[in-house]
Amino acid sequence: MNIDECMRLIQNGESSHVEFKEEGIKPTELAEEIVAFSNADGGTIIIGVSDKGEIIGITNRRIEEWIINICRDGCIPQVHPHVQVLDMSGKEIALISIPKGLNKPYYTGNHKYYIRVGTTKRIASKEELMRLFEASGYFHYDISPVPGTSVKDISIELVREYYMQYNMFDLYEESESSIQRILINADILRETDQGVQCTVGGLLVFGKSPVNKLPQSGISFAHFNGEDITEELIDKKQVNGRLNDIAEQIMTILKNNMLTGSVIKGAKREEVEDYPILVLREAVVNALVHRNYSITGSKIRVLMYADRIEFHSPGRLPNTVNVEKMKVGISYARNPFLVKYMENMRYIDQLGRGIPMILKSMMSKGAREPELEETGEEFVLTIYKP
Repeated sequence: MNIDECMRLIQNGESSHVEFKEEGIKPTELAEEIVAFSNADGGTIIIGVSDKGEIIGITNRRIEEWIINICRDGCIPQVHPHVQVLDMSGKEIALISIPKGLNKPYYTGNHKYYIRVGTTKRIASKEELMRLFEASGYFHYDISPVPGTSVKDISIELVREYYMQYNMFDLYEESESSIQRILINADILRETDQGVQCTVGGLLVFGKSPVNKLPQSGISFAHFNGEDITEELIDKKQVNGRLNDIAEQIMTILKNNMLTGSVIKGAKREEVEDYPILVLREAVVNALVHRNYSITGSKIRVLMYADRIEFHSPGRLPNTVNVEKMKVGISYARNPFLVKYMENMRYIDQLGRGIPMILKSMMSKGAREPELEETGEEFVLTIYKP
């Protein structure tokens, strides 16, 4: 970063990606700031600048070594920042550029996990810490137990049909205790200190009424008469149920809300839909299977406009996946239980072909290239009408 860029950064003030610190900051406090940025999207800490943006400067000639030691000894796993010292009109400042962490969650030497919220840091809550572990691949929320549930919340008939489909065995020939053991081994149930409970994935795939215990499940649909969310609302639906049922219901809703034209081929008239059904199905199933179900109070949203359809899926991209990797078919299973069962039920193929297929199909129709974007705690796929 050059002097002009640094000055603009200082003039813009502190933000979710920029923090000012004076030289007297304690090593433990600096470690906390570094950990918080590493657990988020990275950022820049400028030492030698007051909270109000006044350049005070530094006197420590070995500050780079001091910072590196803090990142090595006070941050776990070790953080590897880029440190730069700049002379700002006779006053030196130190810029610490911290990359987005690839080995989350990070914590300090005294075993505290910090996250960045706006212009401040704070200790991560239980739910936030869970999401950090999930993003790292150490933990999968879809096989975690759901409090207040039991085997009674699972449709044994649906589980039986699933196993019968693959000629494995008939659950009804098993004893009650044997059925429970089978469901535990299949990650549909989980043994806990509070007894045997349903897993998140078990409820989503085989539950009698998943939304009762997982209100964040399901899809909210809205169709607007224009290109903006402030336009007149044409249709609005809340779709709940098991994942496969939700997928089928939302596809019916999308079809009913699409304008269908026609072309004459020979002696026959063939219907032409605004969006290829295969593309819409892939987008819907991807959202259902890959959303972050640990985020409560937020459903998947499908928003239909005159010129596009947006699929809003709660949760940032997991692990090291980014938009560019998705475009070439690189994926990561945030919810391996859901992926396994939905693949077995022929809803997905687990080959990472979904996004490349959507891009290729829509562009071959002459449509604008679909957009993939992370916005806050959501991943948004936007498909434009040809």
